[in-house]
Amino acid sequence: MKAQEKVVKLQCSVCKRLNYYKQKNKKAVERKLEFQKYCKWCRKRTAHKETKK
Repeated sequence: MKAQEKVVKLQCSVCKRLNYYKQKNKKAVERKLEFQKYCKWCRKRTAHKETKK
């Protein structure tokens, strides 16, 4: 992992659980990450957004 890449947590927008971890290049990407991912607690695909926690 390079020095400018950091691990960020993705939180489900429905149940608010932390489900996924991704690497983000903070110099190249300035906005917050958002993906459509499967949440095993909601049992469906929901929006997962980057969080600070």
